[in-house]
Amino acid sequence: MITQKYLDELSYELIGACIEVHKAIGKGLLENIYHQCLKEELIFRKINFVTEMKVPLLYRDKELNTDLRCDLFVENCLVVELKAVSEINGMHEAQLLTYMKLLKAPKGIIINFNCFNIFKEGQKTFVNEYYKLLPKF
Repeated sequence: MITQKYLDELSYELIGACIEVHKAIGKGLLENIYHQCLKEELIFRKINFVTEMKVPLLYRDKELNTDLRCDLFVENCLVVELKAVSEINGMHEAQLLTYMKLLKAPKGIIINFNCFNIFKEGQKTFVNEYYKLLPKF
């Protein structure tokens, strides 16, 4: 059963994996490079994920053929969007929040590898109404 505590621990593990990748290769590379390294780190840590997962979009009860894809969907409950940009902006946040809503995921994290410190400045975490409905423990 997914709980708020489980999601918080999973988020901590994911951020730790991102820190490890960042420590190993530094900042200033393309997003795709970090994506490839992070996939290897998650496999090493035995964390289940789907990469480049197609996000379904229903409109008027019809699934539309769109090309929405989230970078990582971790343990079927945590949406992860990877960036290598000068700063995270409102468009990045809106993208993550929309993916969370469409996937009915309670938590999402934006990771920006173009920073000096992932923990302090390179990540932003979001929760939604699905998170609030989960048991705490």
